[in-house]
Amino acid sequence: QVQLVESGGGLVQAGGSLRLSCAASGRIFSINVMGWYRQAPGKQREMVADITSGGRTNYADSVKGRFTISRDNAKNTVDLQMNSLKPEDTAVYYCNADMARTWNSGMWPYWGQGTQVIVSS
Repeated sequence: QVQLVESGGGLVQAGGSLRLSCAASGRIFSINVMGWYRQAPGKQREMVADITSGGRTNYADSVKGRFTISRDNAKNTVDLQMNSLKPEDTAVYYCNADMARTWNSGMWPYWGQGTQVIVSS
């Protein structure tokens, strides 16, 4: 059973910081892109940031300069450091990873259960 487990959400005041962590576990052959998405009430899920196995990063315009994504390929983890948080960052944050369970199983997207981030004004 392959799974992604997130941690680190919570309540923070505007201008504050939070760090989200996600660990992939189970039978994993390889991981390609890992990333973070978020979904606010009444809105569609959106990409926040992602990172390739080679370290190339991609950010949503709304978080550039405030959020930093990083990963540890040896530990199969991906983190999201969130600084200068704004009330509009309030959402459930989901970890995502494209993973292959075996050499010939192909890459499939996996999702974590989500962690709530609330930024108060």
